[in-house]
Amino acid sequence: MSWGVSGVTVRYRTLTALQGVDLQLQPGEVRAVVGGDGAGKTTLLKVVAGALQPETGLVRRPAAARIGYLPASSGVYPDLSVKENLDFAAAAYGANGEEVALRRRLLLERAGLADVTRRLGGELSGGMRQKLGVIRAMLHRPELLVLDEPTTGVDPISRRELWWLIAHAAAEGAAVLVATSYLDEAERAAELVLLDGGRVLASGTAQYVATAMPGRLYTGDRAPGTEDALRAWRRGRRWRLWRPEGCGAPDGAWLEVAQDLQDAVTVALLQREIEARAGGAA
Repeated sequence: MSWGVSGVTVRYRTLTALQGVDLQLQPGEVRAVVGGDGAGKTTLLKVVAGALQPETGLVRRPAAARIGYLPASSGVYPDLSVKENLDFAAAAYGANGEEVALRRRLLLERAGLADVTRRLGGELSGGMRQKLGVIRAMLHRPELLVLDEPTTGVDPISRRELWWLIAHAAAEGAAVLVATSYLDEAERAAELVLLDGGRVLASGTAQYVATAMPGRLYTGDRAPGTEDALRAWRRGRRWRLWRPEGCGAPDGAWLEVAQDLQDAVTVALLQREIEARAGGAA
């Protein structure tokens, strides 16, 4: 059975955190929610996990005991050891027996935590805490695993180990939803959803989102003139310039290039900003 949300809207007083959001989650696959601060990622994950009731819309999720949830913090108890944190999670979900013990040893070893089981949660590095938090969330083999930015601020090695845990959960059949600000991580997912201001700007596979970008993309050595300033940005040492459908090509100093996911996401955000400015001016 698939999980997800349809037409979900969440408001906090005068702030609309989510507006008509649709999201489908399939067993055995990873979905990524991408967006900057305030995009609505955490709100969406709370709705999916059952930690927040939407104002409108439908939510499909398994029973609470079959959900694993990692909040924006690691969820690790600082005054409990690594072993005690996992013992508590196992008891809370009724996950006992030799199979669970073997699973815990496998996950700890693969995450590089097998030698620190007596260390307190508060004594762990940021990457270690995040890995422990993910193991806690997936220890009971949930049908739905929801992870809120598990890799933010951690070192590259820990990121790689965290993604092994994420992929392992999906391989076991869980539907996995991961919030991230890293586009290279979103490309690992089966599909992604780009949120901005609580609205979905783009969704689908990374390749689809990239190729579906409207208009044409150009690169050049210098910043464009005033006319194109709102549709240009710097990438590395060179500039990117986006021109929507119907606009002619810029002068010969600009060369047309094929867009990738980073370009497509930037264009989607630029479109929203330009439309908002036009609406404000009207």
